[in-house]
Amino acid sequence: MASQAETTIKPSEAEHFGALAADWWNPGGSSAMLHKLNPARLSYIRNAINTHWAIDPHQLRPLAGKKVLDVGCGAGLLCEPLARLGGDVTGIDAAPQNVAAASAHAERQGLLIDYRAIGIESLGVPGGFDLVTSLEVIEHVSDPALFLRGIAGALAPGGLLILSTPNRTPLSRLTMITIGEGLNVIPKGTHDWRSFVTPEEMDRHLGDAGLEVIDRRGIAFDPRTGFVLSKRMDLNYILSARHRPT
Repeated sequence: MASQAETTIKPSEAEHFGALAADWWNPGGSSAMLHKLNPARLSYIRNAINTHWAIDPHQLRPLAGKKVLDVGCGAGLLCEPLARLGGDVTGIDAAPQNVAAASAHAERQGLLIDYRAIGIESLGVPGGFDLVTSLEVIEHVSDPALFLRGIAGALAPGGLLILSTPNRTPLSRLTMITIGEGLNVIPKGTHDWRSFVTPEEMDRHLGDAGLEVIDRRGIAFDPRTGFVLSKRMDLNYILSARHRPT
């Protein structure tokens, strides 16, 4: 577990995303790409939790009775669906502006979500969460290995981690930075391609944190339907992991 002095938060990243907080819930605004990604990500999450806990796919609140942590929650785009699935949800983010926007939106929706402006290394709830999610976050931290050790520390025995991130490939550079940021589809300065994590690097970091991958899918773009789960991982991928058996 990291000491209080250790952090993976990049102040420049927190400032960048905090400046976007007020527009986060606008599906046509600066976070439009996250809105477009969310259906594929939520489909994966639902299937993963059904499989991990042998839950009936028709059950409306499959996370009832489970503690859920979303790391790098932004303004709550994932926390709210997780709460509606029955989870007791905590969302943490490095930007206080995001936490304020998330709290205000959840209150308007009548959802009880515990939002905190804090990094994973300072959360201090060892083994406290059955499900931990962190989507499109690890590429923005200063130390991916330390970040995943913090996540592993928060994950309960028998718990499930779901994480997604862009792959570091020529396609991701072209699509997300050259085109996406170049055409202002994604706010300029959102990504540093050098910080993208490949599946091989991810496996090594997860292994060092005592975790193992149990499933991984690509997230690809289909011009007919938008973002879809795929066998192709050269743009983006999403995975499930658990504590490695001892």
